[in-house]
Amino acid sequence: MNGQAADIVADTLVQADLWGHQSHGVMRLFWYAERLKSGAVRGNAEPLTDGGFGAIATIDGQGGLGQVVAHSAMSKAIALSKEFGIGAVTVRNSGHFGTAMYFTRLAALAGCVGFISTNASPAMAPWGGKERRVGTNPWSWSAPAGRHAPMMLDIANTSVARGKLYLARQRNERIPDGWAMDSDGNATTDPEAGIAGTILPMAGHKGYAVSTIMDVLSGILPGSRFGSSVVGPYVPDGVSGAGHLALAIDIKATRPLVDFEADMERLIDELKATPRQPGVDEIYYPGEMEARSDARLRQDGIRLPEDTAKELHDKAGELGIVAPF
Repeated sequence: MNGQAADIVADTLVQADLWGHQSHGVMRLFWYAERLKSGAVRGNAEPLTDGGFGAIATIDGQGGLGQVVAHSAMSKAIALSKEFGIGAVTVRNSGHFGTAMYFTRLAALAGCVGFISTNASPAMAPWGGKERRVGTNPWSWSAPAGRHAPMMLDIANTSVARGKLYLARQRNERIPDGWAMDSDGNATTDPEAGIAGTILPMAGHKGYAVSTIMDVLSGILPGSRFGSSVVGPYVPDGVSGAGHLALAIDIKATRPLVDFEADMERLIDELKATPRQPGVDEIYYPGEMEARSDARLRQDGIRLPEDTAKELHDKAGELGIVAPF
């Protein structure tokens, strides 16, 4: 990969670890590397603007890494919003892009409200089924919050991101009830059985329905793959075909940014001043825990799972790189 593309991917992975989401951090590095080696992903593909008019554009990711393509899409959406007040970019022929709020935060830092959605490889069954047909299909919103770090929402439509099952397996831990069912449709706390089976939707039928709509926005709208045809990062072969939708709304097009941020501060103050349940020390606004984790770990360093650290060390040796640990 060229240096700029590699920097984007590396930054997204380390940022996920800084935010405390190791399921989307550097543990995924060599999953992407295997797909690069097999040719399933084109490391130096250049995202191409291919359609649209006015405030709407379509980007063809040319089979590149999702992080690079999504970064291009959100940057385009922000640029369009500065011209038209709103920018919408549909994306086809992309791949898994990791942590969604990495990209919506770009919009928040530019004075915009940002949204991104993606579809993903099958991970859960349609409500009432027991075979994977629907992706986790995550989505994110971010907005500037004045004196606070941006307010950020990043959720999959399953009860948990599938990467957390891989992380639990790596740590030799059980998974909580309500995360997954095995291939026979039975609830399980075994991450291996959950990986072989299906992840359960969040909020029951609601999570399944929202995930399906995100597939429409991310896959069908831009003309990319959808449903069970999307290939995920967990296998070394097969073109992904993932699609995305990136939106940016320039806040100044609706009201002065300083007024928006002042109201965001008041909203956050109100949320945090809510009387707390017994045993609750503090109420957090969406994105606050990640911002605090980022600040702490930039000081203290990131403690990686032992298996992840060992893989980084061993693979670095294979590449002729002397690892400093």
